[in-house]
Amino acid sequence: MISADTPTTDGMRIFQNNAPFTLAITTNAPSADTVVWSVADSNGAIKTQGSFAVSAGVQTNSIPCTSTWSGYGALTATLRSNGGTLPNTGTRPVGIATFGVLPNLTPVLGTVTYAHQDQHRFGMQGFNDNIAALHDMGVSWTIDDREVSAMEPNGPNTYTPSVNDLDPFYAANPDQMRIVRLDGLPAWDSKTGQFNDSYYAPLNMPEFQSFMAKVGTDTSLIRAANYPNQQSNYYQVTWEPSLGWADSNANFVAMYKAAYQGIHSTDPNAVVMGPTNPFPANCDTCTTGYLQTFGALGLWNYIDAVSTHGYWNAGTYPAHPPELQDSDPDPANQANALDNLMTQLRSVMQAGKPNMKLFVTEAGTSYDPGLNYGPTVPSQNQLFAQAAVGVRSHIITLGGGAQLTTLFYGADYPGEVGYGTFFDLNDAQGAYGASNLSPKPEAMAFATMTRVLDGTNTLGRVTGAPAGDYVYAFQQLGNGKVVTAAWAHSNAQWPAGSGLYSQTYSTSYTLQVDSAGTSGNVTKIDGYGNTSTLAYTNGQVTLTLTEAPQYIVSNNATVAKANATVPLGYTGQ
Repeated sequence: MISADTPTTDGMRIFQNNAPFTLAITTNAPSADTVVWSVADSNGAIKTQGSFAVSAGVQTNSIPCTSTWSGYGALTATLRSNGGTLPNTGTRPVGIATFGVLPNLTPVLGTVTYAHQDQHRFGMQGFNDNIAALHDMGVSWTIDDREVSAMEPNGPNTYTPSVNDLDPFYAANPDQMRIVRLDGLPAWDSKTGQFNDSYYAPLNMPEFQSFMAKVGTDTSLIRAANYPNQQSNYYQVTWEPSLGWADSNANFVAMYKAAYQGIHSTDPNAVVMGPTNPFPANCDTCTTGYLQTFGALGLWNYIDAVSTHGYWNAGTYPAHPPELQDSDPDPANQANALDNLMTQLRSVMQAGKPNMKLFVTEAGTSYDPGLNYGPTVPSQNQLFAQAAVGVRSHIITLGGGAQLTTLFYGADYPGEVGYGTFFDLNDAQGAYGASNLSPKPEAMAFATMTRVLDGTNTLGRVTGAPAGDYVYAFQQLGNGKVVTAAWAHSNAQWPAGSGLYSQTYSTSYTLQVDSAGTSGNVTKIDGYGNTSTLAYTNGQVTLTLTEAPQYIVSNNATVAKANATVPLGYTGQ
């Protein structure tokens, strides 16, 4: 009887702040009736509402809107007499039609100048070739395939490097940089006789090294023609090898040696990185475990940077947030909290090869285990929790010393429920490459985070914060403004698997933003990009921290640096 949409030509259902858009509500009432509608934010708070009369039969009414508020909007509508609710659409549950409004933060943050394009800090998986989505999300990096299986699927010496070998998407959108993916061996070069995701060293190692030299040539030509302000080229050799590595340890290092020497023979600006295990640290099959095991066999000689995925050992869903084990009385369990994983990883990197760059090339947050797409999944609370946990994980990785972090994933896809930052409106179980989308709260929280933290250097974790309060300081490039990200987490308010994650829990926290004895104002940016002014006295501002991060913009970098600890080995963007 009733449906609704916020249509856009690009399929994103995301709008600029203070720009007109339309709520379109279609009814098929059996008799004359009244539509009652409202728009709620990610917390379920009503932002606006109204009603209008409709006659019997099919008709569409359009409500013109302009929003100076930013964030996630969930439109609901029903017929006062005849009832009805908005239908389940694709992976989006019944009752809501979602849209987003992007923040306009230029008045608060200004415009950052990048000395090099690769100072940008955010990548994304799942939206290759969707420039509208990447721009909405504030993303500057995607992953481009150059593995043997992609370039030489049918036999050796069949790949000829060329500047014209670039996907037309990148040529048309040079603001999107490439992390060159190198894992994946075709059957002809595989010890198994079939494709394998670099779980064995190549069958023909000399040809593999020659192939990598061609990739270096190709990438250098492409960078010169399309990315003149990009300082380096970035190559990721393996992808979660701990999920299947079955060859010898010596052959793992030999594979990296061949890749490294091949690429560096033709690309003087190469940054070759690995091993890209799922978890950063604290196990033999984590990134630190591989660095230590294979580093002893010479791996450090064949990587210029470290890449990892940013998952945490306790899980990657709202029920198990990245801070879950920080309060565990057992130090062995505390080590599995994401902030501690990042500290461990940086320590192992510094011992192996000081001051290396660190790239997190995937990290995502799914729904809780046991949930399946359907009319009542996800709940509003699950969506709130996914956004809060997802954003916090990326702030922790950047605050812990990563140059870059990569959002995962674009839209919902089959088999792993809820990793998408967008609903797929066409496919009940999600589909790869979906383009008819509507945002989840996580999408709009990401859009704020990228706009606030891109163009910054990490100053580090703010010292002295009470247990359960998480505070990380950043500074804009060019010695610009200070941005402090802060939130609170309580396991007691976040009972695992309950689907009842507190949206109201808060703590009071005092942040030093200026010198003692001074007073003035700072700007608070909430988790969805809405700004307000906070007064401080004696150099301190009192904050109310919640499970959703907020960002404080201040000017005294000397104070911020004195009160934060730079991650070990992090030397800036």
